[in-house]
Amino acid sequence: MSYFKSTDPSIIICEADEFQIHQTAAPVRHVSTSDRNFYERYHMTGHGNRDLVYFNAGFGQYPNLAVQDAFLNVVEGDNHHVLRASHILGDRLQIGAGPLRIEIIEPLRKFRLVAEENASGITADLVYEATVPVFVEPRHISVRHGRTLMDYQRYDQAGTWSGHIQLPDRRIEVHPETWSAYRNHSWGVRPVGEPEPAGINGEPSQRSQFPQVGMWNYATMQFGDFAILYLLNERDSGERAIESAVRIWKDPARPLDQLGTVQHDHRFISGTRNISGATLHFADAPGGALTVEVEPLMRCYITIGTGYGTGHGIQDPWRHGKYMGPDWFDYLKCSVAELEANGADMLYVENLANFRLNDGSVGTGYHETAFIGPYRKHGFLGDDDTAA
Repeated sequence: MSYFKSTDPSIIICEADEFQIHQTAAPVRHVSTSDRNFYERYHMTGHGNRDLVYFNAGFGQYPNLAVQDAFLNVVEGDNHHVLRASHILGDRLQIGAGPLRIEIIEPLRKFRLVAEENASGITADLVYEATVPVFVEPRHISVRHGRTLMDYQRYDQAGTWSGHIQLPDRRIEVHPETWSAYRNHSWGVRPVGEPEPAGINGEPSQRSQFPQVGMWNYATMQFGDFAILYLLNERDSGERAIESAVRIWKDPARPLDQLGTVQHDHRFISGTRNISGATLHFADAPGGALTVEVEPLMRCYITIGTGYGTGHGIQDPWRHGKYMGPDWFDYLKCSVAELEANGADMLYVENLANFRLNDGSVGTGYHETAFIGPYRKHGFLGDDDTAA
């Protein structure tokens, strides 16, 4: 890393400061707010429908916690592998930690994901290429009792992967014809690092007001000429805290289509909160009503080992932004069946899926779901209820 302290030891200058990108009177390493929860993160997924292999990775920076971290999660068969690393944040142009890094090849179009040799025996060398322009989501904002709990911006993009993933006992060749990709880049304020005291927000009457309680849907679907990006957080009351659905054409000359409000129906596996299928209906889509049938193929329990936080009795010593020492690396391997037996379905689940449109088209991607707390529409009357 290349970064330099000025005559004032509290001020850090890094290579990014060479570029005309400053947003405040401070150097790039110093963000415009002192909020400990300021962060910036890349997140990406990859899925090979023929191989039934799924991976997701994240690369985060937390300037006011002086931490940078990364993870790579690969699910194949009954194996849930996670590489995770953390170190002290230096130059913000260097994206990654430990053996994991990102190299930007062409901004907003192409980058390289690398997992170098490490104790886990898992390595990767993958190149992402976009198939559609980026889409900027509605801003995510949540304010409780006068404090901003969340205020972040995110853009999304669909694409393909090429390269390979090397597991201890298997090499997976990744080809753009069969491997779909999704990536996002977000920044702003959201809870990170060691948990803060809950204060008034810990009161039972306040818990139902937290972001993403109720039903959470987040889906990316790729078809021949376009991609569909969809997200919805619907609370138990029926209030929709955030909603967006767009069709983005691969032809950049075509403007994106706003698909309008969604009607949704989820079908569940008995005794769980995992879906066996779903129907998404966009009655007001341009060109005529659009119905999507979701056919899950495999599941990734994204909250397990990846730093996104835990719950429902599942604990992990690491979470995004938590200081783990100057250089920390860890490898976690567990069984998908074990995770399901211990209630991982009560958290966020990324379902590798096929998507069938009412015109006969079939696409691929993933459908992330979470049903947190009560959600009476599907019979979940309490935090621990599961499908009949």
